[in-house]
Amino acid sequence: MDNPAAPAASAPEELVRRHAKSGASLIAVLHAIQDEAGFIPPETVAPLARAMNLSRAEVHGVITYYHHFRTRPAARVTVQLCRAESCRSMGTEALAQHIEARTGCRFDAEHGPDLGLESVYCLGQCALSPAMMINDTLYAKVTPQKFDALIDAACAKQKEPA
Repeated sequence: MDNPAAPAASAPEELVRRHAKSGASLIAVLHAIQDEAGFIPPETVAPLARAMNLSRAEVHGVITYYHHFRTRPAARVTVQLCRAESCRSMGTEALAQHIEARTGCRFDAEHGPDLGLESVYCLGQCALSPAMMINDTLYAKVTPQKFDALIDAACAKQKEPA
């Protein structure tokens, strides 16, 4: 039976309690939290560090090192453009300039609720450069024209009623 005098766990502590199981790796726990919450709430760092016997700096370091983890909600349409060497050699920087001009957004800047542009460093499509993801769907050999069609379709899909 619950103790009525005990304070209720906060949402971040509850996320940690559900996912930080004995023997689980920090990365696995972070993925589980992000899968549930959509991002890693900054308020989960301290309880997660306590639960995993790590420093807050260690947890924060892992969150910020891996491009996959977010510390705030994603935009409705998120474009992740590979900026690694193979994609750079195949024109990703010119593509990035096109994307910024086309969308009016800047890569790796604060984003609004509708569109976010993120640099990533390797999507594993080096032979098919330049590569990008739009809302977790991978695209390869992306040209400015292909990007325009993809972003139009992604934005239209987000406007469709659920």
